[in-house]
Amino acid sequence: MSGREPITLSGWVLDEESTVGLGELCRAACVSAELLLDMVQEGLLEPQGGESPADWRFPATALTRVWVVVRLQRDLQVNLAGAALALDLIEELNTLRERVRALEHQLRPDPD
Repeated sequence: MSGREPITLSGWVLDEESTVGLGELCRAACVSAELLLDMVQEGLLEPQGGESPADWRFPATALTRVWVVVRLQRDLQVNLAGAALALDLIEELNTLRERVRALEHQLRPDPD
């Protein structure tokens, strides 16, 4: 035996229908609640549920949005307003790519 302590891994399995609370989102994204509150005020995140942040629920997809914003801030020093614009453009680009793929699939000749 090497004498090292065993490593325990834990995690969540999230699907598109899963929701998480503010605290869970903070822990999963490794960010402060203050940053998430700022992101809600900027329109980057849309909480579901009650008026109080303690009652808020976020879709699992919010985790990806938070990671993208954190990376934009860290790597490019983008402020939250700039991150909101970047996220809108990224989502539009992804939508257009999906439409192009669907059109290309329709235009392919039938193999028969």
